[in-house]
Amino acid sequence: MPLQFELCPGRMIGDSHPCFIIAEIGQNHQGDIEIAKKMIKMAKDCGADCAKFQKSELECKFSKKALERLYTSKHSWGKTYGEHKRHLEFSHDQYRELKKYATEIGIFLTASGMDEMAVEFLHELDVPFFKVASCDANNFPYLESTAKKGRPMVVSSGMQSMETMREVYKTVKKYNQNFTILQCTSAYPLDPKDVNLSVIREYQKEFPDIPIGYSGHEQGLYITVAAVAMGAKVVERHVTLDKTWKGNDHEASLEPSELSELVRAIRLLEMAMGSPVKQMLPCEKNCHDKLGKSVVAKGAIPKGTVLSLDMFAVKVGEPKGISPETMNQLVGKKIKVDVEDDDSILADMIE
Repeated sequence: MPLQFELCPGRMIGDSHPCFIIAEIGQNHQGDIEIAKKMIKMAKDCGADCAKFQKSELECKFSKKALERLYTSKHSWGKTYGEHKRHLEFSHDQYRELKKYATEIGIFLTASGMDEMAVEFLHELDVPFFKVASCDANNFPYLESTAKKGRPMVVSSGMQSMETMREVYKTVKKYNQNFTILQCTSAYPLDPKDVNLSVIREYQKEFPDIPIGYSGHEQGLYITVAAVAMGAKVVERHVTLDKTWKGNDHEASLEPSELSELVRAIRLLEMAMGSPVKQMLPCEKNCHDKLGKSVVAKGAIPKGTVLSLDMFAVKVGEPKGISPETMNQLVGKKIKVDVEDDDSILADMIE
């Protein structure tokens, strides 16, 4: 079984614990803190375990030229990429306000630290766990410094190879036992043919001592629910209040009704996964009493007859007799009473 650990205070993941559901707000808040709060409340109301943002210290994440390049996309919030990103970036004080609000309404809050300075701030903010975005999964100095801080980690694996992910595992494991790796494909929205849920099984084989999860960018719910059925212990989906809003991620995001339905479907699935022990359950007794089959006499059987298989038929009998699965055990034994054609063979009729 995969390792279990406490991802957030009082909330274990792995083994038989419920799947941890992350509502990825990211930068779908449009740079408006009031919208961000509405989205945190939406995540809470829909049943998600955690609301997640993306935090960058822009000069640490981007080079000067990257920030100065022209950005003419229909999704742009400024003439340059730097202006665009600054519009969407909350200040440290705003993050403190958001975390306070999330605590007040009873939902965990964290963010992807998109550079090492952002991780330093999130550590100071006392987030319950660090999220490593796919773009930093092969950033080994970042992984090492983040792992050394000792907080649980959730690592997405978009754009990476299995060879790289083995190195990610070794790098983080050296300093931090409490982490999970999420299967992820970095496309927005994600075509189902590129999801590759089968990688979940490969990760479970490669890294059997950590929980494995799924970060999805597809449209709809079915694929994420299937990931949970395959054993994903953490799932992350982008969320929005309106898919038509400006921004690259909205199209691949879930609106409130979809997030609610996803949470409901995952919890229903977890209930349905149940026990691996196959046995007749109490809820099946009525059906068994009504339709369960028994051994009956195929023709009259006189008292003292040595029994053979050709004397038996299998039918719904009244009263319920010996189960057909033990019919072979009757061969060679004697019947103690006269039995009429089509009568049930009962245990107390056998010597």
